[in-house]
Order: sequence, then structure tokens, then C-alpha cells
Amino acid sequence: MFLGMFLMLANPAQARWSAGTVGVALHTCVLRDAAGLTAERVMKAPAGFDCSTQQSRFGPGDFWVISHPLPDGLSHNRLMVRQASMWQDRMTLYALYPGGRIAKLETDGKEASRHLQLGAIIERWLPRSTLRPVRLLWHVQGSANLRAIVLAPTIATSSQSARSNTIMSAIYAGFAGVCTALLLYNLGLARALRHAFLPFYCLMMVGMLLYAFSSSGALAWAFPTIDNNARLMMNYALLAATAIAAINFLRHFFEPHIISGWLARMVRAASFAVALPAIGVAVFAPWQLRLFDTAYILGFVALLGTVVPIMIAAWRGKSQFLWLFVVSWSAPIVLASLRTAFGLNLISYSFWLDNSTILSMAFEAILSSMAIAYRILLITRERDVAREQEIAARLLADADPLTGLMNRRAFLREAIGREGEQQLLLLDIDNFKRVNDTIGHDGGDEVLRLVARILRIASHPQALVARIGGEEFAIVSGPSEAVDAEKILAALRSARMPYDLSVTASVGMHRGVLLREADWKGMYCAADNALFEAKAAGRDRVRGKDSAHFLSAVAA
Repeated sequence: MFLGMFLMLANPAQARWSAGTVGVALHTCVLRDAAGLTAERVMKAPAGFDCSTQQSRFGPGDFWVISHPLPDGLSHNRLMVRQASMWQDRMTLYALYPGGRIAKLETDGKEASRHLQLGAIIERWLPRSTLRPVRLLWHVQGSANLRAIVLAPTIATSSQSARSNTIMSAIYAGFAGVCTALLLYNLGLARALRHAFLPFYCLMMVGMLLYAFSSSGALAWAFPTIDNNARLMMNYALLAATAIAAINFLRHFFEPHIISGWLARMVRAASFAVALPAIGVAVFAPWQLRLFDTAYILGFVALLGTVVPIMIAAWRGKSQFLWLFVVSWSAPIVLASLRTAFGLNLISYSFWLDNSTILSMAFEAILSSMAIAYRILLITRERDVAREQEIAARLLADADPLTGLMNRRAFLREAIGREGEQQLLLLDIDNFKRVNDTIGHDGGDEVLRLVARILRIASHPQALVARIGGEEFAIVSGPSEAVDAEKILAALRSARMPYDLSVTASVGMHRGVLLREADWKGMYCAADNALFEAKAAGRDRVRGKDSAHFLSAVAA
């Protein structure tokens, strides 16, 4: 679709032959309507027509527009007159045949809709005749004359018209398919991710679909009784809504710090500058239509004018998405600028430029969707990094920095609330001060690390092992993961310590439930008392519930 558009823009002659303004282009002259002028009189004496002044300079009103004599090489097939749709109340087409016979075709707003072809081309069949027309004359009443009175008239055959509609059907169908797919895809993303730019992207897709449906002429095919001027009013509103959605999508697509402050206010002001004239056309037209149309075009100038400061802000703010913006929005911005220049009558009409809005927006939509995917990839990576950092920070906050075991806070958080009966072991290294005095604090730290390693190896994977004080450790384990304290003490006796130092420990043990904090306090107090008994009994031993000493104490 986009390759075809490029080739048509690159070869205008081929583009005219292929679609839109197909057939033989007609050169016209203009005469402002006056009392007493009739088609017969004008045809007989076509004096006073202006062939050099740009039509839009005549302003609004009623006009006669006459063609130059038609060329001799016209097809003998039945012919039709085609012209771009314009704002007007009524148009009467006269065809002059050899011998002075004049055929008349009247077209009001609803009749224009019934004869609208894809590409917003009004097409009227000339009456069947064995003779070819020699000249055409239009009587246009209530012309707004915003761009022209009769725009891009041609005389064509039925095969040329059919070929044009076929090409335009393929273009618009492809456009609708692309937009629908992107809309559904991004609706799903918007529901799942809830990023601020996704709803605006979806609104942009909806606006593009509706604008294409209206501006292409398909709306008139679906509702042939609609007035053509009413369809044009819808074009104003839908294009404005699409543009506003696009600029606000862009505003939220960049990082939050890029478009903020005065630049955000500038974007809002430009959006209002487009919206208000569109509302004026929709509510008040045809009253002051020319004024509203000029304000509308200037609003688009303001909207396009925000692009430069946005790019500068993105460059200064080191945005990751600036290159995506340049790639995906360059073509739409250039074509929109050319379309705006045509709206201000600075450049001449081109059918493909007039329809470039649809094609460039589809191009932008596809690349913007790729940009969205890229941004979501970056967001996902940032989220994963942040999650990893959060996990690492949590682990650091929960771990004892020297031994890597759980610290007291994390230990209590995990221990309190465990289901079933639990075993609590409190282990304290015997005469640890003497260890520090003998081999230094660095050596003492190494002893603590070795003790922690022994406790991890001797404990069940589901058991909780923590360093809860200087040389004091705690282990909580359930019935199926109970830790044998005697094996821990045996492992400490046989462990190779720094400088072959002999290190032992005393253990206090208690069993009970740990559903509440009060349970922990009771268990800790009992295990601490048992630890004190182990120290008093000579160290390097276990005391507490289920130990021999504890059972004998209970019996006594």
C-alpha cells in the first residue's frame, strides 16, 4: 500500500490515470453569477470568464465555471464527469453537444452523496449520445470556495472509473485492516499494562478509521441519503479528534520529564486551537465557514509547530524514544505540512496529497505500534532490573552481612506463624571472647562464618537458621525437619578452625507452637534458660525439653 502511494506521488501522470482524478483533465474558467445569466447565454457568448486567477481568490458565492473546448480524441464509450467533492449547496452541470443541444444534470447535497465515489470524487454520467460533448459548464450555487469552486474536473470512461474504485477499495481495505488489527492489539495492551499513552493510541486508531470511512466516500455508500456537506462537517471533527489524540499519544509516549511544564501547556493550547474551529464548523456551518476553516488550518499549523520544541526537549532530555519518533512520525509530519499548505492555498491540489492523510497515518500507526512494542520492552527490562534490585535489597535487609544467615528481624517474621509444633535451638559459642583475644577479631569473624556454615549444612532446607546476636544463633524447625543438636556439637568439635583453635558451643532447646508473638517470647525464654543451664553444666552440651537433663529436672 505504501509502495503504491510512493510510486503514485513520484509519477503524478500515472497516478491520475490509475485512481482518483482519472480521465482527461479539464481546464476551466470562472465567472461570478449575475442576474439574467443562463446556460444558453453563457454557452453562446462565454465572455468575461477569468482563466488565470486562482479560483479560491474569488471568495464564496454563486459561480459559472466553463471548461475549455473538449479534446477530439475522447472515447466513444459512455462518458462521465468527475470532480473532487467540495462544500456547495447545489451544482448544475451542462454539456454542450454539436448542433447546440445542451444536456442538464442537477446535483444537490443528497444527490452528490448518491454519486460519490471512493476518494470523495463526485461522478455524473453524461446522457447517452452518438455525439461527443464539445464543452462543459457548471453552475455552482452556495459555494464556500475554500480551495476551489470546481476542483480537479475530468472526463472519464466507465472502465477508468471502475479501475479507480478498485484501486481505492484495495487501499482503504488495507488501511482499515491495519488500523483494526492495531486497535485490537493495543486495546489488549491498554487493559493489561495501563500506560497513559495506550488509550490515546487507541483513540487515534478509532479516529483514523472513522475519518477514513467518512473522507473516502464510503460513508455516502453506506448512507446514500446523507447530505454531502454534513459529511464534510464530519471530516472536520474526525480529523481534529484524530490529530488531538495523536499529539497527546506523543505527549505521553515520551518519558514524563520530556513534555512537561510550558511544553505540555503548548501542546494543550495547540489541541484547543484545532478543536475549537472544528466545533465551530460542526455547529455553525455554513455561517462563517471560511473563517472557521482558516482557523482550523492555523490550528494544525500550531499543532505541527509543537513538533520542533518536542524534538529539542527530547534531545536535551536524552530520550530513549527520540529516534523512534523521527522514524515513525517524519512522513506524517511532512505530508501533514504539505496538506496544511494546500489548505492555505499555498500549493496546488493533488489527489494523492489529499488522500495522503490516510496513508501517512497508517504508516505512522504501524511504526508507532512498533515503537510501543519497543517501549514496552524497555519498560519490562527496567521493571525486571528494579525487581531484581528490590529482591537484592530485601535479601540484604534480611541477611546478616557477616554470615549470610537470616538476621533477627527476618527470622522472627518467618518463624512466627508457622503451623504445628516447632523446635527452637539457641546456640551460643563457648568462651567467644577468648577466641577474639587469641586470634583477633578477624579470626573471630572467620569462626562465626564457619559456625554458620556448619549450622546450614546440619539443618533441613526448610529450617530457619539465623544469627540473632554476637555469637548467638537460632534454628527453628518443624516435626519433619527437626535438627539434631548433638550432631551439630559433634560437627563443631571436629571442624577445622583458624590456627587449629578448638571451638565448642552450648545449646538450649525447647518445643512448642509459634503462632503468635507471645508464643515466641515464651519459647525463647525457655530455650534461653536451657542454654544458661548448659553453660552452667560445663558448656559443650545440650539442655532443654527432650534432653536428658531437662527430663530429669521435670521428674524432680
